[in-house]
Amino acid sequence: MPAVSQQNQASNSLSESPVTLLDFQRMFPDEMSCLRYLERVRWPNGFSCKKCASIGEPFRLSTHPRKLKCRSCHHVESVTADTVMHRSKTNIHIWFWAAYLIAAQTPGVSALELQKRLGITRYETAFQILHKLRATMVRPDRDKIGTEWPVELDIVFVGGKHKSGTQGKTDQTPVIIAVEIRRREYRNPKTNKLIRRTLAGRARLQALPNKTAAVTNDFVKNCIASGAVIVSDDGKEFASLRALGYDHRPVPMRGNREKMDSYLPMISKVTANLKTWIDGTFHGVGKFHLQTYLNEFMFRFNRRFFRPVSFQLLLGLGVLRTGLTYREVYDGVVRGENLPKTQHCTATG
Repeated sequence: MPAVSQQNQASNSLSESPVTLLDFQRMFPDEMSCLRYLERVRWPNGFSCKKCASIGEPFRLSTHPRKLKCRSCHHVESVTADTVMHRSKTNIHIWFWAAYLIAAQTPGVSALELQKRLGITRYETAFQILHKLRATMVRPDRDKIGTEWPVELDIVFVGGKHKSGTQGKTDQTPVIIAVEIRRREYRNPKTNKLIRRTLAGRARLQALPNKTAAVTNDFVKNCIASGAVIVSDDGKEFASLRALGYDHRPVPMRGNREKMDSYLPMISKVTANLKTWIDGTFHGVGKFHLQTYLNEFMFRFNRRFFRPVSFQLLLGLGVLRTGLTYREVYDGVVRGENLPKTQHCTATG
């Protein structure tokens, strides 16, 4: 198929999302096809000039394929301006590959693996691309969970090591996890028997500075709908939930793993998946950037049944805000939060 036909197909089929690697290669064979697709994402009703607000087909500069020129006022605007790729000198084709691998592939991809797969010269470039994409995974209009389904809630520890000598002392990071519990009923077409299944719904994860009731309450108020049913253990950090207006149903655990798996089965599964993913893909992550990795985990987990559209959604979120600067990436900034991390729910879906 000629290259021009492939570019037109990519630009004219915005609703189509790549399901397989072959789909991705067919839709985005080169940088030009990526630019046309990104243009359609930014301006679904046609190019709109930022300066004069006129809508219509712009002039295209053959020497600068990223730039478009308004036919009315001759204002020149970049397709990547004010997006996650803002002022990036990296080939847009590489950005699209990174977005697909991090959004649509179950284990995601580490910066080192991305560097090897795409032939990126510097590790820092791959690291920054992935961190900028992770920053866009936090929805600006994030909503609360628990409006229709009960919620399991617990605090687990991620990374680090247990300190020897004193029970309960650790340099691991406390991470609070909230998971909706959805129940589904359907009849087996062969036996006509009614089958009931319990599924994990949307999840919310937040790295915490400590395991106190005040920090826990802030997370719950910002992430879980008022009046929701919450099942947790009977730890002191959850003691105030009923006073906050929640239907709190504490269960004494006392470190009993069998009880934990019985009363909080989805928390156990999410925790196991999270730790397996962090250890398997990244071989551990530090406290400084932990929240960005939690955002990536949430993004894919909450869309695991809609994986084909994850890539398109990530690009859509990527055009809503300018990407992190070099300094923000290495300062551990989590975009979209104006208050301390303990006072916000970085929900992704």
